[in-house]
Amino acid sequence: MSLMPTAHGPRRGATKRRQPGQRRYLPDGARIDRWLDRLVDIAVIVALVVGGVALLLTLVSFSRG
Repeated sequence: MSLMPTAHGPRRGATKRRQPGQRRYLPDGARIDRWLDRLVDIAVIVALVVGGVALLLTLVSFSRG
C-alpha cells in the first residue's frame, strides 16, 4: 500500500469550495439576518468610537483642572 496519492482514487481532504461567480439562493430571513448583522456591527463600532472620544475628553479635562 502506497502512501503517495494517486489520480485514480476518490479525492479526500478539504471540502469543495464554491466558485467565486456562483451565488447561492438565500431565503428572505437569511438576507434580513445579514443586514441586521451589518447594522449591529456598525452600531458597535460607532459606540466604541463615541466611548473612546468621551474617555479621552474626560481624561483631558481632568488633567487640566
